[in-house]
This record gives sequence, structure tokens and C-alpha cells, in this order.
Amino acid sequence: MSVLNNSEVKFFLLIGIPGLEHAHVWVSIPICLMYLVAIMGNCTILFIIKTEPSLHEPMYYFLAMLAVSDMGLSLSSLPTMLRIFLFNAMEISPNACFAQEFFIHGFTVMESSVLLIMSLDRFLAIHNPLRYSSILTSNRVAKTGLALAIRSILLVLPFPFTLKRLKYCQKNLLSHSYCLHQDTMKLACSDNKINVIYGFFVALCTMLDLALIVLSYVLILKTVLSIASLAERLTALNTCVSHICAVLTFYVPIITLAAMHRFAKHKSPLVVILIADMFSLVPPLMNPIVYCIKTRQIREKILGKLLNTCRR
Repeated sequence: MSVLNNSEVKFFLLIGIPGLEHAHVWVSIPICLMYLVAIMGNCTILFIIKTEPSLHEPMYYFLAMLAVSDMGLSLSSLPTMLRIFLFNAMEISPNACFAQEFFIHGFTVMESSVLLIMSLDRFLAIHNPLRYSSILTSNRVAKTGLALAIRSILLVLPFPFTLKRLKYCQKNLLSHSYCLHQDTMKLACSDNKINVIYGFFVALCTMLDLALIVLSYVLILKTVLSIASLAERLTALNTCVSHICAVLTFYVPIITLAAMHRFAKHKSPLVVILIADMFSLVPPLMNPIVYCIKTRQIREKILGKLLNTCRR
């Protein structure tokens, strides 16, 4: 078997849904609708937070960061998925593949970081409400957002370069509708030990975020249980429901997908693809819906905007 370097690899092959190739056009309809709702929902949240001075608070700034992460994740995976389902175009050049996985993993790390900061925000608001505003000033929130973006870029920046240095043999079939680092590096026939180790390090960073989120909620629960009034306990916990839903919709697919890639020897390709597609579709779709339903201030502002528009 001849060994080809990156410059000689013409393209990788992405995959749609095995067994449903004949129905890809029909499958693209709900996918397009989900992407459209996700993008419109996140844009609506960003617009409401930007235009309403009453929402210029740390909690809503962090929600805006989450919306940006969701939109980035959606737009990073959308092009190749639509090409596959609408035009049956499965080819992608190595450089385009490496660029796509950089953005997908970058926005994934950013969303993980934002969810962590949001859990700390909820802890501060419940544990020390009197000092909340003085601790989380607008300046500190802006610096936190910048730090999260820098962290995300620096963590995933080595991915495309370490993939580009690998040599690839005749295998060029990927396992998803978009490029992921752990999937692409498996096609290499040269030593990918650096990729495995660094990929594991980035995964550990994401799991560390999750561990700190769990710790935050342990501390939140401890604080809530110390509140005498049952009504106040329920009110405090109710402010965390939206964030808990966001954490679950984000981490459950990513942990399941990572576990299947690393440990499942006889995994079903269909299940892997569906979980991967769910990872790119469900959080950006569900987060705006959940926050609009559960956050009274955002819900009222959106309804107010709609009513004013209808009256005109």
C-alpha cells in the first residue's frame, strides 16, 4: 500500500445516514428547519439582550455568549451537512476538513467554558446576592468573555496543524457528516500518538469544566438547603433550571459520542452518526427555546416586541 502525504490526498469522504441515502433530500428538510429555528432563536436572544437596557446584566451577557457559541457550532457544521443531504456531495478537501474541525471544536470548548461560567454566576447570585453586582461588573464580564474566547482558540489551535503533519493512506472515509479531530486522525497511517495525547488533553479540559459545574451545583444545593423558607428555596432553584437543561443537552451527546469513539468496538455507524448530528443540532436549537420559556424577563421582552410589531 502506497503512503500518500497530505498534499496528495485529494479529498476525504463524509457520510450521510447509512441506509437512507435515497431519502437524503427528505432528511434535509427537518435538518434545515432545525438549523433555521436554532439560528433565528439565538439571533433573537442576542437582539433582545442588546436592545433592552434592563437585560444588561451579567446573567444575560453570559447568555449572549452561549448564543454566540451555539450559532458558531451550528454554522460550522451546517455547510457539509447540507451538501451531503441536498446534493449528495460527500467530498471535502483536507484543508477544508481541518478548518471545519478547528471551528467545531473551538466553539465546543467555548460553549463548555460558558456553561461553567454560567454555573459560577448562578452560585454567586444565590450564595451572595448582596455582593453579586459588585463582584460581576460589566468590565469583569467583558474580560471573562475575552478570556473564554482566547482559551478556546489556544486549546484547539494545534488540531489542524497536528492533523496536517500526518500521512494518510488509501482510507479516506470519515464517520460523520462533518469533520472531527478524533475521526480524522484515525485515517492516518503514520504515528498519530501526538494527536491522541493532545486530543485526550482537550477532552480532559472539557470534562474538568463539567466537574466544576457539578461542584458549583453541589455548593448551590448546599446554599439552597440552608434557606429557611421553602418558597425561597424553590425560587432559587428555579433560576437554575434553564442552565441545567443547557448542560444536559450539551454534555450528554458529547460524552456519549466520545465514549463510543474510544471504547465501543462494535458500535453501530447509524447510532454514532445520529448522536453526532444531535450534538450539532440539539443544543443550538433547544437553548433559545428553554431560556425563552423559563426566563420571564426574556419572554416578556420578546412578546412585547412582537406585540409592538403587530400594532404597527
